[in-house]
Amino acid sequence: MPRSEVEPERLAPETVIAGMRCAWLLAFLLWGCSKGPDADLPSIGEARSLGAEWALVNEQAAKGQLTRTYTESMRKQLREQLQSTASSLTQPDSGYGKEIRALLQQPDDAAPAALRAHADKLKQIEDSLESA
Repeated sequence: MPRSEVEPERLAPETVIAGMRCAWLLAFLLWGCSKGPDADLPSIGEARSLGAEWALVNEQAAKGQLTRTYTESMRKQLREQLQSTASSLTQPDSGYGKEIRALLQQPDDAAPAALRAHADKLKQIEDSLESA
């Protein structure tokens, strides 16, 4: 049966699905173009989590619960992920950008309390942005 002879109700799903695809594509493109704190929120959360994980690694290493090789590997990996997160910010000179840079300036064997302080500050920033 030629397409012109198909009942209109059979074409409806095709029309709806095509419309939904366009809507999702538009939303995705707009999201990708957004800048500012809202766009950086996932990166802020990631940096906070990485800082807290780094503090935990250093705490366990100080107690002798981790091997030197594992500790060095984790610290390197966490620092690389933090650097990647920092470079993905749309507003690197913001307060949260400065806090992430301050976290990156910590030595590999930084005191867990110092790392947690940075993670806590990022959590405060993250919470304030989510409630805004």
